[in-house]
Amino acid sequence: MQKYICDVCGYVYDPEIGDPDNEIKSGTSFDEIPENWTCPTCGVDKSQFTAVTD
Repeated sequence: MQKYICDVCGYVYDPEIGDPDNEIKSGTSFDEIPENWTCPTCGVDKSQFTAVTD
C-alpha cells in the first residue's frame, strides 16, 4: 500500500501501521481515511499530504 507524507511536518502515514491513536486501523489505505482526519503531528488536513515515491 502507498505511504503518504505530510508536506508541512514530514509525518509519514503508513497504511500497514494506520493511526491507532486516532482510531485508524492498520491496513487502512490513505483514501479510506475519513476526510475530517488530520495529521496527528501538526493538525493539517489530508490535502496537505503527498504520495511517497520510492
